[in-house]
Amino acid sequence: MDAGNVRADDLLMLLAVARTGRYTAAAQLRGVDHTTVARRIAALEEALGGRLVAQSGRGWELTTLGTHAAETAGRIEAAMSQLAAGGAEPDPVSGVVRMSATDGFSAYIAAPAIAGLRERHADLVVEVVAAQRRAALHRPGLDLEVVVGQPQTSRGTTVELGSYALGMYASRSYLDRHGRPRDLDELQTHGLVYFVDAMLQVEALDLPRRVVPRMRDGVTSTNVLVQVEATRAGAGIGMLPCFVADRHDDLERLLPETMTERLPYWMIVRADSMRIPAVAALADALREQTRRSKAMLDGVG
Repeated sequence: MDAGNVRADDLLMLLAVARTGRYTAAAQLRGVDHTTVARRIAALEEALGGRLVAQSGRGWELTTLGTHAAETAGRIEAAMSQLAAGGAEPDPVSGVVRMSATDGFSAYIAAPAIAGLRERHADLVVEVVAAQRRAALHRPGLDLEVVVGQPQTSRGTTVELGSYALGMYASRSYLDRHGRPRDLDELQTHGLVYFVDAMLQVEALDLPRRVVPRMRDGVTSTNVLVQVEATRAGAGIGMLPCFVADRHDDLERLLPETMTERLPYWMIVRADSMRIPAVAALADALREQTRRSKAMLDGVG
């Protein structure tokens, strides 16, 4: 080990790799190309005498030595921020945090939580990737994920945020034209507005295909908000999150006694990201916003 040859800029490069999980994303963050990232990480490994990152199916992950080096890099970054602020203590809840969540959660839980957080921390930037994904191993390039169903991963911190209800909805104009289904048999004569079956990654969302298997697809989409608007337009009967559908007075819930499903939201936070104050603050804000939204998510308010 030759710690005398360790460059602060190389440590900050390692910190960018730790936060993004990819050389290409770290390169964009640092304003260089990915070959420069690889070269500086290699130089840092030579100076410190060991591997700092290891490649996996989830991207580049820190080794034990890499974790120690990244913690040092974090202190350097904080000191540089303090100097840039003229010696004033900088707000630790700042910088870019990247998260992924379903489109409904992103719009109605994450968005107000982030807005409230930014009122208190103006230098915080949150990038939200809206996606309906299987609860699986944590994906690289993200600090935090919110998924449907319990994640099968031991990497990072997992927290159950709460649950939400889904139900069958139709527009009043659609019911006037096509009649109101009185039971499951009549429901199966209508077109279904729901997820694209071949692209559905969350097994727990297959309720319509299990309970009303003869219900033909009308409009299918990977986006819940598209499903809501297609249902409002009369394209069929939609299986929709109640907290999204209940916002629209022109939608009416059907057969709530038999066509209701409850699914849990889980949050996954990368182990190395949880030490970043901005990530921890966002995780707390999402937990609190979900708690305050319980009645809405339950479909009763």
